[in-house]
Amino acid sequence: MADPRVTLEIDGAIAVITNNNVEKHNAFDDPMDLALFEILGELQHRPEVRAIIWRGEGKSWSSGRDVGSIGNGDQALTHHELMTRGHRGIQRMFEIDAPIIVPIQGWAIGGSFQRALLCDIRIAAEGARFMLPEVGHGVIPDTGGVGRLFQMCGHGLVSDMVLTGRLLDAHEALAYGIVSRVVPAEQLDAVAREMAEKIAASPKVTVKMARRVIRHLAEPEVVSSMSAELIYQTFVNKSDDYAEFRAARAEDRAPNYKGS
Repeated sequence: MADPRVTLEIDGAIAVITNNNVEKHNAFDDPMDLALFEILGELQHRPEVRAIIWRGEGKSWSSGRDVGSIGNGDQALTHHELMTRGHRGIQRMFEIDAPIIVPIQGWAIGGSFQRALLCDIRIAAEGARFMLPEVGHGVIPDTGGVGRLFQMCGHGLVSDMVLTGRLLDAHEALAYGIVSRVVPAEQLDAVAREMAEKIAASPKVTVKMARRVIRHLAEPEVVSSMSAELIYQTFVNKSDDYAEFRAARAEDRAPNYKGS
């Protein structure tokens, strides 16, 4: 499902995925999701690709979900089914032999930030910012990245970011190991390309085996957390408190939550 807002270019051994919804800071809607999942599926079957760069045009890598598109997706699917499709789609990256490098500028928010966390390497431009604002919208993060963030940072920072929506800047992200490098914005793409070329020049089987060791340590917990998110987010969307959250917002009044 071609969508000009998410594109794939292959240049020899290096593939480049580009978020190109610049007017909306590369916010994703359902058609963009499907285009991304199709690209990931294609890359599963491109053995000549040795490294992948997933970048964004414009001021931000991705500001998360396009809130204007919520409720305008495939009405034939329940929320649970949409989440299941999203999990299966993004988990395709786990089956790609080539490592994925994510150079991040501007905002990386919500589900998009979580998707970046599921990749192999993240680097940030000066001024990059990271946020998980879902709880402030009455729901929980549900794209699998919280499991990976917990592996990187532990309970305290994850709880702060998830429960308060705390903003994290590039240098804090570096200190916590969320990104491995912070570079000037004008050098971001060049540094990502240099990293990809170095990986592509290494023996293919060696890179594959090194990644398998890392994945063996990391992926089981992430997949388990995604399964829990699927259950709990479905519950949240059917809960009395979420209905009260939406009603209070619509009626411009204080909510009366009961914890159910």
